[in-house]
Amino acid sequence: MSADAIEEGPAVVRRREQYEGEEAERLAPFASLAMRSRGRVVDEPEHPYRTAFQRDRDRIVHSRAFRRLEYKTQVFVYHEGDHYRDRLTHTLEASQIARTVARALRVNEDLAEAVALAHDLGHTPFGHAGERVLDELLRDDGGFDHNRQTLRIVDWLEERSPGFRGLNLTWETREGLLKHGCRWEHPVPVPPATPQSSLEAQIADACDEIAYTNHDLDDGLRSGLLDLERLEAVPLWRDARRGAERRAGPARERVLRAQTIVSLINALVTDLVETTASRLEKADLADADALRQSDERLLGFSEPMAAAKAELKAFLHEHLYHHPRVVRMTRKGERVLADLYRVYREDPRLLPEHVRERFAEDGEARATADYVAGMTDRFALVEHRKLLDVHEPA
Repeated sequence: MSADAIEEGPAVVRRREQYEGEEAERLAPFASLAMRSRGRVVDEPEHPYRTAFQRDRDRIVHSRAFRRLEYKTQVFVYHEGDHYRDRLTHTLEASQIARTVARALRVNEDLAEAVALAHDLGHTPFGHAGERVLDELLRDDGGFDHNRQTLRIVDWLEERSPGFRGLNLTWETREGLLKHGCRWEHPVPVPPATPQSSLEAQIADACDEIAYTNHDLDDGLRSGLLDLERLEAVPLWRDARRGAERRAGPARERVLRAQTIVSLINALVTDLVETTASRLEKADLADADALRQSDERLLGFSEPMAAAKAELKAFLHEHLYHHPRVVRMTRKGERVLADLYRVYREDPRLLPEHVRERFAEDGEARATADYVAGMTDRFALVEHRKLLDVHEPA
């Protein structure tokens, strides 16, 4: 197709400017508009067809850190079974729920999706267990937090362009990833703190919780670690189960369980959308910055749903996350990561050359932590055997 055809045929090819104009017309006043983005750390020309937030989403999906999520623990280590969620499948489920909520509330679903897709890039192997270990080992060097590590990955560690380090994402996506400030020195300026982040970032955060609560229930039941009869005592689950039974009729337990999870997600999403919409209507915000500066948290669940959700999460903590089998896996993961970090610090020659080359710029402790945190569960276990098992060939 010729350039003239593109310019003269907007009905055939929709260019970025047209899409940005459509956003301005259909999104709410408090939505984040791509055409009003505060830009990137390093200026770049705009893309002819994709908005700034769409480019962020695509850069995240094409990153190496995103691909590594496939072999990082959600609850069950990858070799426990092929059907349990990992960090990658969790991320995809969270991003799709975020798109639904953002679309319903008339905010920018591309931005919400980008934040959701990137939110777990900084996770260590073996889930939060690995994060706790690195935070303790780095207590004199700024500590470790997976949210801050995510920003470090997208701003610094990914290398895909000759013109800049990192992915060079927009200010708005980076704002959504930096939840709690930055305790360690960050190589590029970070978005300043505001009373709250964009509604899109808050949606990604809430939908992360909706996703993991539901798929951890599903995986817990599939594994046999959760008992269905005990779950019946939790009102939110019980109500969702009754709704599934009415819809599905006489069906196999596998189908009923899947439909119960569907009912539960629908109930949480519906309550989140309707409660938030009511609050936003009363707030009557002029733009996205007015929302950021608001002292009132506008996105959230109704009080009854928040209480019911908290009860369900408490059940998961007691019966799944603290189950002896999960605790055993957690302790093993903690030992593996602690051993790797200590061995590398004792003898940096064991590290790859590209890691040692960063010592002068990033410091030995932080560069080593970057390497260990970026490992998949599988790679960490293999490295641990090579370095510490006397019977394993080097």
